[in-house]
Amino acid sequence: MSSTARAAPPSEIEVEVISLFDQLQERLLGYVLAFGLSAHDAEDVVQETFLSLFRHLQLGRSRRNLRGWIFRVGHNLALKRRSANQTANASVAYESIAALHCDPGPSAEEQFAFSQRQRRLLSVLEALPEQDQRCLILRAEGLKYREIAEILGISLGSVSMSLARSLARMARAEGR
Repeated sequence: MSSTARAAPPSEIEVEVISLFDQLQERLLGYVLAFGLSAHDAEDVVQETFLSLFRHLQLGRSRRNLRGWIFRVGHNLALKRRSANQTANASVAYESIAALHCDPGPSAEEQFAFSQRQRRLLSVLEALPEQDQRCLILRAEGLKYREIAEILGISLGSVSMSLARSLARMARAEGR
């Protein structure tokens, strides 16, 4: 290849996919980890999701609600990967998510109180039915009720009831 040859500029689709990847990659990874996948498998699922997005856009398919589309594809791929791996150890995944959001700044007393609270809330979260866990995690990722319903394939009312029930349990665990 000659020294004057230059790489072609990225296409509009590549720019869009890269932008969405930059915006959603960490959030999707956290969601996929909640399926009990290893960090390696979760990263593979995220990559497969964005490759699917690239193919989806290349084929000229709908651009409507791409954030919801990404989480739905990630959700389905994570279920397939978990099924293939035959592992469902959610507590490891939740600890990985908690580690991603850990702030090293608090004092020892604050860290102890925080870890106690985190354990209490994690116990409540792990005791929830799987659908309630998924609804809560997706809502924490900022998805709208309608997007959650589409991703999980349930009714809007089911999402609302699931979140209300889950949040009430969390509030009781907090002593509210």
